[in-house]
Amino acid sequence: MSQPVTGCQGVPQRARPARARHTAAAVFVVLLGAGPGTGLTADWPQWRGPTLTGFSPERNLPETWSRDENVAWALPLPGRSGSTPVIAGDRIFLHVADGEGGLFLYAVDRNDGKVLWTRLLDTGDARRHKHNLSSPSPVTDGDGVYVLTGTGVLKAFGVDGTERWTRDLAAEFGPPAQKWGYASSPLLHDDGLFIQMLHAPDSGAPSYVLRLHTSNGALLWRAERRTGARHESPDAYSTPGLYRQGRRAFLIISGGDVVTAHDPDTGREIWRAAVLNPGDHPSQRIVASPLSAGGLVIAFGKRGPVVGLRPGGEGDVTATHVAWTLDRGTDVPTPATDGKSIYMVTDKGIMWCLEARSGRVLWGPERLEVGTYSASPVLADGKVYLTSEDGTTTVLAAGRRFQVLAVNRLDAFTLSSPAISGGQIFLRTDGHLFAIGEAKARRPAWDLQPADPRDEAKERRASGPGPAHHPAGRAERRRL
Repeated sequence: MSQPVTGCQGVPQRARPARARHTAAAVFVVLLGAGPGTGLTADWPQWRGPTLTGFSPERNLPETWSRDENVAWALPLPGRSGSTPVIAGDRIFLHVADGEGGLFLYAVDRNDGKVLWTRLLDTGDARRHKHNLSSPSPVTDGDGVYVLTGTGVLKAFGVDGTERWTRDLAAEFGPPAQKWGYASSPLLHDDGLFIQMLHAPDSGAPSYVLRLHTSNGALLWRAERRTGARHESPDAYSTPGLYRQGRRAFLIISGGDVVTAHDPDTGREIWRAAVLNPGDHPSQRIVASPLSAGGLVIAFGKRGPVVGLRPGGEGDVTATHVAWTLDRGTDVPTPATDGKSIYMVTDKGIMWCLEARSGRVLWGPERLEVGTYSASPVLADGKVYLTSEDGTTTVLAAGRRFQVLAVNRLDAFTLSSPAISGGQIFLRTDGHLFAIGEAKARRPAWDLQPADPRDEAKERRASGPGPAHHPAGRAERRRL
């Protein structure tokens, strides 16, 4: 049941530059119209980039590199994380675990890799199998940056590091209770932050989706999301998606055996499809996030099925709105799409390319470099980039045949998905953030003010020893 918050129409809106007001779906329309000769550069404001699909309009991206070649700089980091860098203008934002229980937000100068400021988010970090509680990626609109920890603390900062507001979702609505730790990233759309918390009902706290206002963190609505999933199947580590049909937007949530569409203004559930766990398995938790492609909502069960859903309808659309189903699929990596083709890799490095509108297999299965794949692929410049946990990135030609262009090795443990911006690829390993390639001349998407170094000094005094004193404050310069 959706619980709108009374008086939300009166939420004060702090003035922001008009250019910072956008939605990922609207940006997607513009980016898909960018032809090969446009030279368009784009920020990477959310986990799956400017289109929420792993696609970027960038051109002339690097194809080959190593630890010592084609690396602009490498910033030392204190430890592993599953979160992806997000980029606005000349700033990179990182969710960082310091290895001693602290969770921090770093702001990094994308030109030279220098840490501009760090802010303590929460303590109580813990390792959960491969990852830790820094797995949720930040989101940014170029004016503010918003980051949710796996402990349930959500904070908003200006890009200069000024803290704007904090909410402790664990204290308000119950702690995250997923078996392997909370890992969903927020979705930023208009002036709303959309957050899902999907876990087993026996945790004592119901699963829910909510919307907060970016200006002050006010709760606009919270909708409980009930399903019949059992044992581990209610757990989801996916991130909310967005589908736009004309002027209407749908918030898409995948997990607990079902895909649901919600009105982003009210949280009301519009339709649901029980398609993710046709065998009613007790451990069918969901990791891969839903996509919009080929006029459909694409959702991914654990190692299958992959389902294309027509987005119309009301209520239970399981029997009426399934456009196609594929009985194989991914588990952890979320596929990438340009709206026409879907590039999907399994944890074991088996690759397929699907036609989005029909689900037809264009090629595959094909094997990539041997390894385990947890990072999600990205798609840009006619290439698909896929990174394994040992830091090996295979570069494929995007298209209707399987073609390996290059294999690049960083020889470092990697969970984070790549980010693309300004002609460069940003790869995060357990020990470094690498800027691959030479930055292109670009106009930042938003006007950014330089950080005041006094802010960092204040934070150090307030938070005590931590990453502010870590050698990550200085990037290692590499040859181009």
